[in-house]
Amino acid sequence: MLLTKLVNLTILSIKYIKFNMKLIPEKEALRRAADLLANWLKVPKAKVRFSHDHSDDMTCGIGDQTFEIHFKANSGSAQIYAVVRTLRERRFRRDKFPIPIIVVPFMGEAGIGICRKEGISWLDLSGNADISAAGLRVLIEGRPNLFKSAGRPSSPFAPKSSRIARVFLFHPGRPMSQREIAHEAEIDEGFTSRIVSRLESDGLITRTDDGRVIVPNPDLLLDSWREAFDFQKNLIVKGHMAARSSDEILKKLSTLLEKSEVRHAATGLCAAWLYTRFAGFRTVTFYIDSFSSLDILTSAGFRKEPSGANVWIVFPKDGGVFQGSNQVGGILCVHPVQVYLDLAGHPERAKEAADQIRSELLKWNENA
Repeated sequence: MLLTKLVNLTILSIKYIKFNMKLIPEKEALRRAADLLANWLKVPKAKVRFSHDHSDDMTCGIGDQTFEIHFKANSGSAQIYAVVRTLRERRFRRDKFPIPIIVVPFMGEAGIGICRKEGISWLDLSGNADISAAGLRVLIEGRPNLFKSAGRPSSPFAPKSSRIARVFLFHPGRPMSQREIAHEAEIDEGFTSRIVSRLESDGLITRTDDGRVIVPNPDLLLDSWREAFDFQKNLIVKGHMAARSSDEILKKLSTLLEKSEVRHAATGLCAAWLYTRFAGFRTVTFYIDSFSSLDILTSAGFRKEPSGANVWIVFPKDGGVFQGSNQVGGILCVHPVQVYLDLAGHPERAKEAADQIRSELLKWNENA
């Protein structure tokens, strides 16, 4: 009978030191990972056996278990997926394999999802882990990220930069020149070139033989974007409108904004409902691009009232959110990609609605 070792967060007590990841050499990070494993499995550190098979990983024996540790300083979805893909390929070639384990400073939600789907174990240097093998189970959740950077790192998914990802997801499977991308994204070619290079270095896009670029895995690109996306960074004015139903508010606001020639588009739960008819909604959310439009809304009965708000008026950080908007049931809505991203910042049944949007409308790998 196999003995399962379960490490529970509520009974585990480990002292953590906050480090700046830039100052930790890769070998030191690997050693720290081995120390965590030894702690959890209650094996003296002096009895941990090390060997280096590759420059980017380490094999260590801890008790009766052998682990092959693969460290990535960047825990983005693309980097996690690349390791998972390599492990998947190598697993088919070898009859015996140490327990492969991915190690990162802090594992995000998207990375956790990728590892869970592929059945790959992981731990992070912040103290979280999900490790499964014969006779072994380690599950630790809820430890905070000890490696948050001071300042905001550059990202290909910053508000303006994300226009590039948006164009790729609008045209999955279609090779495009950087000039085409810049034209559709409505940004200059120099800026486009920098963002395309960053996406390429992150493994999210590739080049064809003629130099055009294409997205090999749209799902991975969307996961990476969602990981970096924060709906709350927009300016959100929450308020209330009296009406018999949320559907009545939705139609009333849409008609008002259309007649007033205000650039607008519905998003969030109400847009998800229009696209899929899945899950009712209480909160009506519209992007608009003009602060003066609040006066128009106020005259129609909108009043600022965060508590119990049934209307969110959102002023976006970048106008790219309006790209790809569609008329759905007579209401102008942002593209399903934007709805999916925005739902992460919404209440009620937002997660279920996001899953429905993705399963019904964002099936690129089937359609590309």
